[in-house]
Amino acid sequence: MGVLMSKRQTVEQVQKVSLAVSAFKDGLRDRPSIRRSGELSGSQRGTMEGSVQEVQEEKEAEAGTPVVQEESGVKRAAWERLRDGRGVEPEEFDRTSRFTPPAFIRPTRKLDDDKPADIFLEPREPVVNDEMCDICEVWTAESLFPCRVCTRVFHDGCLRRMGYIQGDSAAEVTEMAHTETGWSCHHCDNLNLLLTEEEMYSLTETFQRCKVIPDCSLTLEDFLRFRHQAAKRGDSNRVLSDEQEEQAARQFAALDPEHRGHIEWPDFLCHESLLLLQQLRPQNSLLRLLTVKERERARATFLAQSRGNTVSEAECRRAQHSWFCKHLAQAPCTVSISHVGPIADGSPASSSKNQDKVTRPAQQESRTVDWPTFLRENVIYILAARPNSAAIHLKPPG
Repeated sequence: MGVLMSKRQTVEQVQKVSLAVSAFKDGLRDRPSIRRSGELSGSQRGTMEGSVQEVQEEKEAEAGTPVVQEESGVKRAAWERLRDGRGVEPEEFDRTSRFTPPAFIRPTRKLDDDKPADIFLEPREPVVNDEMCDICEVWTAESLFPCRVCTRVFHDGCLRRMGYIQGDSAAEVTEMAHTETGWSCHHCDNLNLLLTEEEMYSLTETFQRCKVIPDCSLTLEDFLRFRHQAAKRGDSNRVLSDEQEEQAARQFAALDPEHRGHIEWPDFLCHESLLLLQQLRPQNSLLRLLTVKERERARATFLAQSRGNTVSEAECRRAQHSWFCKHLAQAPCTVSISHVGPIADGSPASSSKNQDKVTRPAQQESRTVDWPTFLRENVIYILAARPNSAAIHLKPPG
């Protein structure tokens, strides 16, 4: 069989050549040592002494650059990556072994996205994955890895070249992608990409006001300090109550399932993005973010628990936890980095959740929930279960 090359690959090849030529021209123009070499005496030109002098001059010029400027440049680059929703800048990629990373475009809200979304219990929606790899856009007979959230599929080799799977994570992707739990692609794994430009600006402004540095892990003390400072936004006299502080501490524990004493930046960013979505968007707008796979999973959960066209309040609450559970019939729920999320309440390993469980009043057991209400009360937790991380990015009540 011949080798197929898509239109995207052809464009990428042209881009790589253009970048190489531009880098070569910039190098010739910007290197001061080449200009200085012409000023050397004729006896030193082309000799070892001349080369040593050039190297020494370059080192002196580099040593004269203030360290503060370098640190500010790193922080500025981190803020720009956060603003644009990018994990790594294109310049940081090794172009000899990876493709050009995609440019993520933040979504825009439509004028009518707060109107009721027509998501009916019946009829069921067909779920069909794409036929071609989302990266190379070429169909081959090789095994494709489907995303459990969207309909995109990927080649193992393309994911490696893009740097989305490295080392041991490749085996986990291979194992989990074809299970019922599944694996989230890089588009769905980052919940921050759901924010619009305006929402991202608001979140960035909060981080800057509270002196949160991107790409850094947070301890419990850092997390509580941020929650106190964020609570004062708009009202400097507002403080967190003891109950709210305890709730924040429980959320920190949910974001740190391995009890390492700190939470990673991607988990913290996903959590804050969810809180902002919950605060700024109506539930109808959130419902429009659900993919066909998520809608079908919600239908299956509702129909499995319903008696007629309703479920009980307790079953609706249990469903909020179930999105974070590994649904494999042949194995119990266990902690793994490739999980949809943390373990469910019924898991033997869920001792901390059993301690947090509160007794629900009898009135909740008698209250019934129909399909639209079930979907509205679960939508934020369905979105929170998208990342591959084992952290609970939004802990359900109870």
